[in-house]
Amino acid sequence: MATATTHEPGSSTRRPRRTTWDKHTWLYVAVIAAVALGAIIGLVLPDIAVGLEPLGKAFVALIKMMIAPIIFCTIVIGVGSVAKAATVGRIGGLALAYFMLMSTFALAIGLVVGNLLHPGAGLDMQGAEYAVEGESSSTQEFVLGIIPATFFSAFTGESVLQVLFIALLTGFALQGLGDRAAPVMHAVRHLQSLVFRVLGMILWLAPVGAFGAIAAVVGKTGASAIWSLGVLMVGFYVTCVVFIVGVLGTLLYAVTRLNIFALMKYLGREYLLIVGTSSSESALPRLIAKMEHAGVSTPVVGITVPTGYSFNLDGTAIYLTMASLFIAAGMGDPMSIGEQIGLLVFMIIASKGAAGVTGAGLATLAGGLQAYRPELVDGVGVIVGIDRFMSEGRALTNFTGNAVATLLLGSWTHQIDIARVRRVLRGDEPFDESTLSGDAHGHTPDELTTGRTPH
Repeated sequence: MATATTHEPGSSTRRPRRTTWDKHTWLYVAVIAAVALGAIIGLVLPDIAVGLEPLGKAFVALIKMMIAPIIFCTIVIGVGSVAKAATVGRIGGLALAYFMLMSTFALAIGLVVGNLLHPGAGLDMQGAEYAVEGESSSTQEFVLGIIPATFFSAFTGESVLQVLFIALLTGFALQGLGDRAAPVMHAVRHLQSLVFRVLGMILWLAPVGAFGAIAAVVGKTGASAIWSLGVLMVGFYVTCVVFIVGVLGTLLYAVTRLNIFALMKYLGREYLLIVGTSSSESALPRLIAKMEHAGVSTPVVGITVPTGYSFNLDGTAIYLTMASLFIAAGMGDPMSIGEQIGLLVFMIIASKGAAGVTGAGLATLAGGLQAYRPELVDGVGVIVGIDRFMSEGRALTNFTGNAVATLLLGSWTHQIDIARVRRVLRGDEPFDESTLSGDAHGHTPDELTTGRTPH
């Protein structure tokens, strides 16, 4: 969708600029066009469409190539963020406990809805036979298989669980080093930036991958493939709405007696910004400013909002579980309840630390499948075709969850002016757009997580 280049609030003397499309919008449009073209070719020329399957497989192979470094960096940074947030005392500890509980609950909801809808059932997404080498035949072999032969062999093998194990050990070791760990954490953050830069380059091939994957699936299955993808998208958005209104709304009203719809109306401009960018990260500074204006204390906002952006990913959690079940059903090999629970645990850990990074959800999805059901990873190519359509739902749900969490934490710690919140949500004390500088008051999310409060 088109985005307009705007000027700073309060600088109305500047000449308005022409509406332009940034590179992310072009990519978004290209993926939509590729999906439509692939579906048409699959319906009209099914034999040719099936021959395009290698395009989707090549894209998935590129994504798989990045799984190990992404998992390692995000887990190490995520564990370090837990330690940092915990040092701020009761607010940080309460926030982390709430975030972990809600993310787990969102994952569970995704599993329940996915098992009820059975998205992907009846599809023919299975390609060539996939043999899983070294598959463990017992619990003992499975546990021993998590331990790599050497520290670095985990990054060259097929087991994502080995990478996860090494990353957790590294993260906890860095916690034990205290201040001496700062240079290492700094290096890992730079490595993560490089890794996601490479991933960003790979994502520019998403239109090609989506075109090949969708064409092949529609060519094999026919119009039922399009129907199944539509069921997944509609089911995902309905689940997000139910989670926001039914779960977050109920919890917000029970604790603060505030209406979720009034809060969403107050954050209307931020929702438009998120839809335009497909990322909740773009609205981080505005959420901080608006929560402070609403009457939540600065320390609570400064700790809860940035921490939530890494740990409170409700929309992403719903997406990961529903997409996994869709792929499993579409590949003709649905997951057992035990595999679903194992995947849930993996997603809880692996989704931390990569918030706001384009492609992180797709990489985490591939990593989870690689860890528990490697033969299903090729199905990620089909999800690429609709991933962009669901990114707004993920971002909006994540953002709303963080806004609600800030009000709840303020209430639980008695650092909120409820009377002022009600006046603000009614519109009696409107937010002054000219006071927002757009830079999170000069602090980065990491600085805010430490408890340093903006002025």
